[in-house]
Amino acid sequence: MTAPKDLPKLIPPHGGYAELQSYKMSEIVYDATVVFCDRFIDKRSRTHDQMVQAARSGKQNIAEGSMASGTSKKFELKLVGVARASLEELLLDFKDYLRQKELPLWGKDHKQAREIRALAYEKNRSYLTYKTYIEQSSNEVAANTMACLIHQTNYLLDQQLRALEKAFLTEGGFTERLYRVRSQERKKRQ
Repeated sequence: MTAPKDLPKLIPPHGGYAELQSYKMSEIVYDATVVFCDRFIDKRSRTHDQMVQAARSGKQNIAEGSMASGTSKKFELKLVGVARASLEELLLDFKDYLRQKELPLWGKDHKQAREIRALAYEKNRSYLTYKTYIEQSSNEVAANTMACLIHQTNYLLDQQLRALEKAFLTEGGFTERLYRVRSQERKKRQ
């Protein structure tokens, strides 16, 4: 059964998370976190598992929110917020790691931090773009690289949350769209 052509679509296009810059960066953060933890944190420790899970949660919640967006903008907002919170937790873990090892946390103007941050502008960046910083560098360089990557991802998520909030306020959600379409149909029949 197909809907008449003059009816608006109730479920708008959704998904497409793989094209979101926030998702692409969260995937890099996840892959790099797994490698960092395998290199520098005991695999049997709870910290290892929690850091990997926080990185995974960041990535997965962006994808899940994007897929749910067709029927629930509220749920999408919530899940992107959870992704942001998970990555903030992960950032704190990397800062704790540096502090506990008595290693410096680079400021955003640190020479190597600027070098890593500049890689975000490369086309087709992936984990491979940052691989040497994670796999072949000291724990100080690797942990600070992760902090830079997470800050960049969090910035993108903050922008995404603002855009989602604005769209929700101006366009409403699925329930409001259902009500509008049903009201229009009733008016046509009367």
